[in-house]
Amino acid sequence: MIIDFNNIEQTVLKEFYGGEKELKANMYNDGLNKIMYSSLAPGASIGLHTHDAGSEIIYFLEGSGKAIFDGEYEEVKAGACHYCPKGHSHSLINDGESDLVFFAVVPVQ
Repeated sequence: MIIDFNNIEQTVLKEFYGGEKELKANMYNDGLNKIMYSSLAPGASIGLHTHDAGSEIIYFLEGSGKAIFDGEYEEVKAGACHYCPKGHSHSLINDGESDLVFFAVVPVQ
């Protein structure tokens, strides 16, 4: 099955989970998983949140930034994969100079 993110309308989520600025995402949801092609502009972030019912996998395609995972900072960049298992908390911050572009998969809860 091919998911063509170019043909999926972009959603803009302002201050997502209490973060700064906005998250832009093209989202596919089949009722089992949310599959997202997303970006954060420089200075944007996704606020700290906990995955109580499932996990999240984020693969970085472009840019650089930081993830906060269970209170610890982790550097992220193109080619890296961040995993937040069920029961853990994380946040994502674009402190770079270009868009932080990533692909994420979250089981629907």
